[in-house]
Amino acid sequence: MTSRALPRRPAVHLTALGFGAAQGGNLYRGTSDDEFAAAVDAAWAAGIRYFDTAPHYGLGLSERRLGAALRSRPRDEYVVSTKVGRLLVPSPETAHERDTDGFDVPADHRRVWDFSRDGVRRSLEASLERTGLDRVDVVYLHDPDEHWEQAATEAVPALVRLRDEGVIGAIGAGMNQSAMLARFVEETDVDVMMCAGRYTLLEQGALADLLPAAQARGVGVVVAGVYNSGLLARDRPPADAVYNYQQAPPELIMRARRIADVCEAYGVTLPQAALAYVRQHPAVVSTVVGLRDTAQVAETLRRAEADVPNELWPALRAAGLLGT
Repeated sequence: MTSRALPRRPAVHLTALGFGAAQGGNLYRGTSDDEFAAAVDAAWAAGIRYFDTAPHYGLGLSERRLGAALRSRPRDEYVVSTKVGRLLVPSPETAHERDTDGFDVPADHRRVWDFSRDGVRRSLEASLERTGLDRVDVVYLHDPDEHWEQAATEAVPALVRLRDEGVIGAIGAGMNQSAMLARFVEETDVDVMMCAGRYTLLEQGALADLLPAAQARGVGVVVAGVYNSGLLARDRPPADAVYNYQQAPPELIMRARRIADVCEAYGVTLPQAALAYVRQHPAVVSTVVGLRDTAQVAETLRRAEADVPNELWPALRAAGLLGT
């Protein structure tokens, strides 16, 4: 598995494929401890050394499981990223209910937005406690869409100080949009951005803002949501495909199927092309894919190793299915 150093933080290396641990927080449905641990084992055996999690994922369950799965491995051989911005506050009055944010876990905590300096430190301390690890290598601001001012003026300086103290290796933000990520790149002292769903085979909004800004300033980009929440995850998108965590509109399903037709003509599947496309841009340092079990790890590796012909991209552009 190849890896790339972050241009501004060469001590931090991310493997070309990263392990997204949201499924370890029971995203959409339950996953057992053994299933998730086996997935980490399979990823490790394949050479994956970058693992991404967040307190938001399963109200801390993902962090606990990932920490347990990695704890016995040599600490200098892998990179872990987590996120700040949502504090987890005990909520015993709702513990008998289920979480309403997409994770199949008891609602025994509630998420509280907090991008203050104190909130950043408290969040990171809680993440270290949940994972049981001695450090986190990369810390992202998590979805600060409605909190730009506090995130830019309090959270980023707090992370910069922690980075300069050597507590963390690199800092950035992770979002489902590209415009504000580009603003962070242009206006703050960040090292790496995680862009989910806005640079994919289906849509390339990040080409207009984030990617050129990151390339100009030496900021790495980690691409997540490469399948647009599932719409590009199958060879032939079904009628009930998910896009942006919701039922995909019929016009997007039809567009994805047209892309799949062109891919098939060139001997590759839609998911294979989706993975290959985003990895071409020079600003992209890693692609994080959500992985739940060993079968998903094996399938993702097969897709990543597929030989995708260069002629596919101009064919898609000629068909009006891919931006320039």
